[in-house]
Amino acid sequence: MRIEVLFSDWPGYELVDSGGRRKLERFGEVLVVRGEPRAWWRPRLPESAWAKAQAVHDEKAWSFAPDCPREWTLDLDGLTLLARFTETSKHLGLFPEQSPHWRYIREHGGGGSLLNLFGYTGVASLAAAKAGFQVTHVDASKPAIAWAKRNQELSGLNDAPLRWILDDAAKFVAREIRRGKRYEAVLLDPPAFGRGPKKELWKVERQVAELLAQCRALLSDRARFLILTMYNTDASSLMLRNLLAEAMDGAGGTLDVGELALRQSGSDLILPRSLWGRWEA
Repeated sequence: MRIEVLFSDWPGYELVDSGGRRKLERFGEVLVVRGEPRAWWRPRLPESAWAKAQAVHDEKAWSFAPDCPREWTLDLDGLTLLARFTETSKHLGLFPEQSPHWRYIREHGGGGSLLNLFGYTGVASLAAAKAGFQVTHVDASKPAIAWAKRNQELSGLNDAPLRWILDDAAKFVAREIRRGKRYEAVLLDPPAFGRGPKKELWKVERQVAELLAQCRALLSDRARFLILTMYNTDASSLMLRNLLAEAMDGAGGTLDVGELALRQSGSDLILPRSLWGRWEA
């Protein structure tokens, strides 16, 4: 079995430096500093380089330079995506390390239905719709779905076959099974902990195995792939491999696992960001 590291190749993003549990990043033309629990080493660049950041998150709140926009757009392979600072999160609306997934979806499009669970602001959903999938996007956050719809509008995909569903992922999947709905592809990017729109409790270590089994039941006879991404620091690629092997037992196909990572500019450093596993027919 091979554990593969996939790297972001999106020119709209750059990891400028990392270390001291922080990272200096460029989103388009905007430089930001955010906390990074996986960056245990020392920064390579001097503090003067970090001082050029237009926005800094101190794990509690953002502080901004006078010239810093509060929102701006980014281009991604024909999509126009809104980056935005929020008061409640250090995240900007997209995770650049997931660009290998977006590329894979583009390369394996061409029709069929795709279910995106925990879909956040819809980057993967829009990439799938642009690749020819009929997309069902599920997220428990009303602001995230509003953000995803704004990305759809900015990208000129208002007529694309996209369903935006505000719901608890596990409850939605259970209902789809009862309705006899089937999909050719499924994406899952579950948080470690969360709550649904009706305060449903989600703990990934207790519920992800059952959810994967339910997603297996949703796959059609023409299913192409299922992708799982996980950011839990106490998980491993081997853990994802075991979960997928259990869920897809008897389905044939192949299993691949690994990490999503970012290459640091001008350096040999590699910043690990998340784990991924994929079943492919």
